[in-house]
Amino acid sequence: MGKVILVVPEAPVPAPAAAAEGRKAAKGGLRLGVLDNSKGNADHLLRFITEGVKAALPVASVVSLRKGSVSLPAPGDILDQLARESDFVVSAMAD
Repeated sequence: MGKVILVVPEAPVPAPAAAAEGRKAAKGGLRLGVLDNSKGNADHLLRFITEGVKAALPVASVVSLRKGSVSLPAPGDILDQLARESDFVVSAMAD
């Protein structure tokens, strides 16, 4: 009998990212970042999440940005803006 090669089509589990230590919310409330991946209904889901966060926590501002393409990663300038102007970022996909 010939040699059998077993292929497991699973990607390796990525290492967890380090937590952003010392990152605190602004004194007037959270600066919430929202990243829409441009899939259908993602804007509705993110609006629902944003309203829920606002009802539960003090929110000073919301920065809402949208990716240009669902199939490509967010451009660096969008990620940089979210990092500068947000304490926390929510991203979601929907259909």
